[in-house]
Amino acid sequence: MRDPLADLRRIAFLLERAGEKTYRVRAFRGAAATLAKLPEGELAARANAGTLKDLQGVGEVTARCVVESLAGEEPVYLRRLESTAGQDLDEATAAMLAALRGDCHAHSDWSDGGSPIDEMALAAAAIGHEYLVLTDHSPRLTVARGLSAERLTEQLDVVADLNAGFAGLGMSFRILTGIEVDILADGSLDQTDALLERLDVVVGSVHSNLKDEPDVMTRRMVTALANPHLDILGHCTGRLITGGRGTRAESRFDPERVFAAAVEHDKAIEINSRPERLDPPKRLLRVALETGCRFSIDTDAHAPGQLDWLSNGCARAVACGVPLDRIVNTLPAADLLAWTKTHK
Repeated sequence: MRDPLADLRRIAFLLERAGEKTYRVRAFRGAAATLAKLPEGELAARANAGTLKDLQGVGEVTARCVVESLAGEEPVYLRRLESTAGQDLDEATAAMLAALRGDCHAHSDWSDGGSPIDEMALAAAAIGHEYLVLTDHSPRLTVARGLSAERLTEQLDVVADLNAGFAGLGMSFRILTGIEVDILADGSLDQTDALLERLDVVVGSVHSNLKDEPDVMTRRMVTALANPHLDILGHCTGRLITGGRGTRAESRFDPERVFAAAVEHDKAIEINSRPERLDPPKRLLRVALETGCRFSIDTDAHAPGQLDWLSNGCARAVACGVPLDRIVNTLPAADLLAWTKTHK
């Protein structure tokens, strides 16, 4: 027997992975959320009576998917998506993807993500992750609803409860606590030291004054990398190469100095897998490799389906010759946390 709500969520996941328009994704996630609230038996009754579309948020396409699923058939819409969803990965990229244990950069609807924490976590577990680091934004990034100290403290309790629930179900998967903290103009981090100390993984990124002069940007990033609370330098150039937000040139900085600072303090450089970022560019990725940096291949996901974008980063890492033993998220959670604890 098929689960029509699971089919709707799977469609949304595949649409997100393909980078489809947000309104299409919301149509299926919204319909699943609406139908999940129905009393037992009402879903089938409405399907039989043809009244599913009377419910707010359920349209012709989503209703048809539900009817097909209740009949025990894979919805046609889902079947078409599944048939075109395969990624043709070369052997080396596929091997690297299989070696990754988790994702160190992902957002929920607590900041500018589109889905609740539990949905992000369950999607990560479903694609084989052992862990997902929750890295919602910090307070200064108000456009992304960055978390105040109070909200981040509340989120830590929510994550603890979710992990307890996963353990109770016998799942080995866990959410690791984290943040994508803004690197401020002076290189300091946009959250209290006491809270950063409590987090499992801290990603630090530059989101403002991206046109700073190279010496200013270099000093800013080197200062951040020296901070004992920072573990991973996120999307280091800040570039945008495609997508709805348009394009944006790379920030200018001295890569040798920045990457040398990362090596000195044993911090990782993120290989960001978002299609509009693919940051750093390959030429800088090669410089970081030659300098001796560690790396973290991350999706920077803002929706469940985007968690399947890791192959983008893996392909770039393979092309530049990054070895598996330099990628921190090939580590089991315990070893990853042992590494981040060396910075505290």
